Amino acid sequence: MGSLLYRSLKCMKLLIKGGADVNRGSSLPMTPLVFTTGWGGYTNFVKFLSKAGADPNIPDAYGNLPIELAAKRDCMEEVEMLFPLTSPIPTIPNWSIDGIISHAKFESAKPLDRRQLEQTKATLKAHADHLFSLKDYKVASKAYDVAPSATLYANRSLCKLLLDDGEGALSDALRCRMLRPNWVKACYRQAAAHKLLKEYKQACDALLDA
Repeated sequence: MGSLLYRSLKCMKLLIKGGADVNRGSSLPMTPLVFTTGWGGYTNFVKFLSKAGADPNIPDAYGNLPIELAAKRDCMEEVEMLFPLTSPIPTIPNWSIDGIISHAKFESAKPLDRRQLEQTKATLKAHADHLFSLKDYKVASKAYDVAPSATLYANRSLCKLLLDDGEGALSDALRCRMLRPNWVKACYRQAAAHKLLKEYKQACDALLDA
C-alpha cells in the first residue's frame, strides 16, 4: 500500500520481485490495478502491473473493472493498455476502445450515488484506522488523503501530531474546522497543534472554542 500512496514505482517493483501478490493491495480495500486506474496519475504503475500479470478482470466494490475506471477518467492510454487483457463487458455494446470511453462518459453523466460515495469513504477510513492502530502513522496519514472529510482531516491531524509535524497537524485541524466549525475534536486537534508549535495563546483560544 505504501508504494502506491507514495507513488514509488521502484518500491512496488521490489515488492513484486520479492514475491508480493500483484493482485492484493495489502491493507487496501481494492486491488493495486483498481487503485491505480481509479485515482489517476499512476499510468506507469498500470503499465508495470499489466506486464507483471495483474488481473484486469477483478472489479472494485461496485463492479467496475479497471478499464472502466480508466475510461471514466478519459485516460485512453490506460484503456489501450488494458483492452487486450480485459474480458468483454456485456453492458458495453460497442466493445472497442472508443466504445468503452463513450460508455464511461455516459455513465459518468448520471447523478452520483451519495450512499456509494459515503461507503467508499467509510471503507477507506477503516483501512487508514487499521494502519493507525499499527502505529504506521506516516502511511496512515497518506491513506487519509484519499477521501478527505472532517473526520479524516481530524485523524490525519493526529497522525501528523504523532510525527511531530506541527504545521501539517495545524493545517489539517483548520481544514477540519472549516467543515465542522464547532466540533470539539477539531478544536482539540487545533489546540494540540498550536501547543506543539509553542503557540500557547492560540492553543488556549482553540480550547475555549471547544
